[in-house]
Amino acid sequence: MNCIPNNALSVGKYLLSPLVKLTESGQYAASVSVRSGRGCGTHDRIYRFTPFFATREEATLYALAQGQRYVRQAS
Repeated sequence: MNCIPNNALSVGKYLLSPLVKLTESGQYAASVSVRSGRGCGTHDRIYRFTPFFATREEATLYALAQGQRYVRQAS
């Protein structure tokens, strides 16, 4: 059974999962996991971004938008 996080987004053969972390300064840092494949052929890339955000929601939306941008460029 595959566990897909609530805020993950399936785009074609990719699964985008935003990763948000609260920094020591009280701002949020955004990253996104871009996963493709299944089983032993799974490939996962993590992208970290330099802008920081005031809210978790802003960071999540930014991470998903950047993941979608990557998927469009890869296609």
